[in-house]
Amino acid sequence: MTARLRIRLSAIAAALTTALVLAGCTGLPTAGPPNAGLEVGGEETDERPFSAIAEGPEPGGSPAQIVEGFLDASMSPTNSWETARKFLTEDFSREWKPEAAVTVDSSVDERDYDSSVQPDDEDATSAEVGVTLDQVASVDADGAYSADTGTAKAMYRLVREKGGEWRIAEAARDGITLDVETFTQVYEKFSLKYFDPTWTHLVPDVRWFPRRAAMATTVVRALMSGEPSEWLAPAVRPFSSDVEMVGDAVTVDESQVASVPLSRAALSASPTDLARMRTQLEASLEGAGVTQVRLVVDGVPLDAGRVTVEEPIVDPGVLVLDDETFGTATSGGEITPVAGLTAQIAKIVDPIGAIDVSADAQLASVQLRDGRVFAVSDGDTNQVDGRPGLIAPSLDPFGFIWTVPTSSASKLQVATTKAEPLFVADAWPGAESISQLRVSADGARVAAIVSSGGGRRVVVAAVIRDEEQQPIGLGAPYEVAPLAGPAQGLSWVGADSVAVLSTVPDPTLTMHIIGGPSTVSSALAPAGAITLAGAKTVTGLRVLSSDESVYAQRGSFWQEAVSDVRVLGTRAGY
Repeated sequence: MTARLRIRLSAIAAALTTALVLAGCTGLPTAGPPNAGLEVGGEETDERPFSAIAEGPEPGGSPAQIVEGFLDASMSPTNSWETARKFLTEDFSREWKPEAAVTVDSSVDERDYDSSVQPDDEDATSAEVGVTLDQVASVDADGAYSADTGTAKAMYRLVREKGGEWRIAEAARDGITLDVETFTQVYEKFSLKYFDPTWTHLVPDVRWFPRRAAMATTVVRALMSGEPSEWLAPAVRPFSSDVEMVGDAVTVDESQVASVPLSRAALSASPTDLARMRTQLEASLEGAGVTQVRLVVDGVPLDAGRVTVEEPIVDPGVLVLDDETFGTATSGGEITPVAGLTAQIAKIVDPIGAIDVSADAQLASVQLRDGRVFAVSDGDTNQVDGRPGLIAPSLDPFGFIWTVPTSSASKLQVATTKAEPLFVADAWPGAESISQLRVSADGARVAAIVSSGGGRRVVVAAVIRDEEQQPIGLGAPYEVAPLAGPAQGLSWVGADSVAVLSTVPDPTLTMHIIGGPSTVSSALAPAGAITLAGAKTVTGLRVLSSDESVYAQRGSFWQEAVSDVRVLGTRAGY
């Protein structure tokens, strides 16, 4: 029986036993004497219950078996990876830094172990073991995730200790290795929230931290002491550099109110700055179950308000164009006109290929089948781009229409009805072509599907704007994920994910976290899928098929929602 199998069976057995004995409990200790419970208002500093139960080294294990067991035990962060440290020498156990990095590989079954010592060699006193991995991603010490694909090799030096047992004395690098399936069980996703330059939007920066009970402390430290991800930094404001967290922990009381201890510099902060800090912290701690944040200096709560941030549309409805009318589709199959836009779009006599509508429904970018793009508002229709080969345009929250030719990814242009078009600097360097582009609802990021060197990638970049909020440049592209084939659609899903609609080899919808792993929908997308419209949640996504029907995903299948549709409209930011 392999170590990984023992871990799986132990975890399952523990879960089943607890469920049967105490269905209402959240977890039980696995060892040790009874302990007193937490005081009211206290927060656990140990790990969350139900972390994987790993086993220590087997007596007489070969060097390769010791390394394999060590990698398997990395899936249990309990007590700072206490079990994994049993595979190390005493000296190396003190030096090893498990949280320094995570290497994510495709599967434990794809790991290849190569040892310099044979299992039956009883005279060897040292050994080297190399592990070849099918790497798919990595996570750094700040919790930032990167899609690093390819073959990787990890090297370990082992020594035979007194008693004849092999232990790892040195590793080529700190950190742990987890397969992609286990990664999201051991590490938890959090979105650190940063303000955009206008102080009106909160922009998520996804991080991954080992699952513990004291997640509030981890998140606050990462937000206040760290920096935004390098690729995102040009589009957001860092947390106030003058104020620091003091003490060892953020306490969370029984009402899920988090008290954040701050340095005395907070006493000099303006009411606006305090309100922004509180708003930012509360938004970042939502994933930790915190409902409210209290800022504290020397044990005394500060009078801190909140600032208003613009939220994305909660329920925008499905925008469609049939033979006669553009508007919002109702459950009964009727189309409700959009005031100011429906009548103006009806005046366009040429065939329409795409329609993107602003959040306030006062502006639409309309692309004709011949590729030309127009800005449409109540009483006005103005061409903003007539270059050949344009892909579907995207509106941003500041009223700029983004257009780019498929064969010239660097020729990215933004325009309004009030100003001349402007090229955006540093757009997609190295990209040979571009097929999809969508600006996020906060206007701080833009996602795209680009091609270079024969491969396709989902990428995202920070949007750099001037004082008038006009886009003037893009930051360095961040690769979200590689794609195996062409894509029919790209859309935002909420604030931190994008969906990609592909049709090769089968119609498929894949969710990509910006700064996290990808998930393929269990249900095949509708046959003949040609257009994707984003939404705040996965259930709000819509797909237009070549049969002129709009489909919505319902569980493990796609259900027809609207029929006789010529164009599936989209909402700016999705």
